[in-house]
Amino acid sequence: MPAMNETESTRADWHPADVLAALKKRGKTLAGLSVEHGYHPTAAGKALKRSWPALEAIIAEALGVAPAVIWPSRYEPDAIEQQG
Repeated sequence: MPAMNETESTRADWHPADVLAALKKRGKTLAGLSVEHGYHPTAAGKALKRSWPALEAIIAEALGVAPAVIWPSRYEPDAIEQQG
């Protein structure tokens, strides 16, 4: 996850391991989220590597944040500000 003192312009996407750890802390898995929402068990994992807005939204919802917080490089800067 990005450090607290980073500016919006330098925010990096969360590392995939950070996403997995955050989900695990909440008792969730990528496969579980995929199946729960009618996708193949490996589908949500693909969103960690490339843009897939529907699954990004599912993962972000499970973590209680906006997709733009996890993947700022995939969203417009004002998408993060609206969630802040």
